[in-house]
Amino acid sequence: MATSFSATLPLHGSQENRLLLPPIRLAPPPSSFLGFTRSLTIPSSRRLYHAHAARRSPVVGVQEVVKEKKVTNSLLITKEEGLVLYEDMILGRSFEDMCAQMYYRGKMFGFVHLYNGQEAVSTGFIKLLTQSDSVVSTYRDHVHALSKGVSARAVMSELFGKVTGCCRGQGGSMHMFSKEHNMLGGFAFIGEGIPVATGAAFTSKYKREVLKQDCEDVTVAFFGDGTCNNGQFYECLNMAALYKLPIIFVVENNLWAIGMSHLRSTSDPEIWKKGPAFGMPGVHVDGMDVLKVREVAKEAVTRARRGEGPTLVECETYRFRGHSLADPDELRDAAEKAKYAARDPITALKKYLVENKLASEGELKTIEKKIDELVEEAVEFADASPQPGRSQLLENVFADPKGFGIGPDGRYRCEDPKFTQGTAQV
Repeated sequence: MATSFSATLPLHGSQENRLLLPPIRLAPPPSSFLGFTRSLTIPSSRRLYHAHAARRSPVVGVQEVVKEKKVTNSLLITKEEGLVLYEDMILGRSFEDMCAQMYYRGKMFGFVHLYNGQEAVSTGFIKLLTQSDSVVSTYRDHVHALSKGVSARAVMSELFGKVTGCCRGQGGSMHMFSKEHNMLGGFAFIGEGIPVATGAAFTSKYKREVLKQDCEDVTVAFFGDGTCNNGQFYECLNMAALYKLPIIFVVENNLWAIGMSHLRSTSDPEIWKKGPAFGMPGVHVDGMDVLKVREVAKEAVTRARRGEGPTLVECETYRFRGHSLADPDELRDAAEKAKYAARDPITALKKYLVENKLASEGELKTIEKKIDELVEEAVEFADASPQPGRSQLLENVFADPKGFGIGPDGRYRCEDPKFTQGTAQV
């Protein structure tokens, strides 16, 4: 089905061939994201020349990606798809609410960043992926891991620092990883995961084009608005476009980088525009609507699988809690928080399912009850699981454990049982 992705627009190029037509003015979205009162300006025709051949790249405006489907009044999802989306979003919300309880009871340590309010982004993208596709996350990574298929038990146990966690208790809240599910990690430093995701996408392309393997795997890199002023972001956009890598860069723009407003820290707050600057599509979508996110994700993932290269997607969303559970959340205006709370993505999906007779209230309540029981069981499992042994401290640190050197007795320190007990002479 045609969407704005397929309405390709030529971009800019050499001085002698540059053609600038009057800009197209699009009305701002009804929800007035970012508080914009002005119209969005999208150049209608510009030319971009690669060193060897001309490239065409679409530029897509806010909330335009489902325009054609709205006109036809066709449903965007089937009942089965709707129930999968709803269950995944409920899992993310219920899990994070439970994390808050456990954190304040002293079951978790360090910083814990919750995803409440942003579920439409994770669900909209990840539930379209296969197990062999890769996901790279940030420090706000619990729900990305759950959406990718990592069990609630494994994620909760990791948060509890237990050996049954997906990283055996050594990763904690900000470093969820699962080789089995190609969840390539949460990363504590902003922008840190984008080069890893770019490398994963390069691996897929290398397998397909050099090793001649049947590989259509794609990578989705999630990061926030604060990351988009960092160098790695631009370097990786350039490399991904240059090599036409199968990657989707997903900006979860929740309007705040800890306590810094996106509008105060960025010269041009419309992040999606940075995509066309590197020769890839840039899309700006309502990140509080899982169906709109899903339609954009379908197009971006399909392009990547076809070998057409990367896409930059800006999902404007909002977190319902502070930056972390240690954040009193005093900087954001109460009216702003209330405005976005009224646009809860789970409530919106529930309304869509019921009004379009895709699901009954009873069916949705059954899902909610099922998830509540699943999360409760995950807590019980994590609480009962053992702590990692002290010997585990030396694992996954150095490739060669003998790098710890030789002790006074002439033996390798790592072979001394007292070494991991903290009593060896060093």
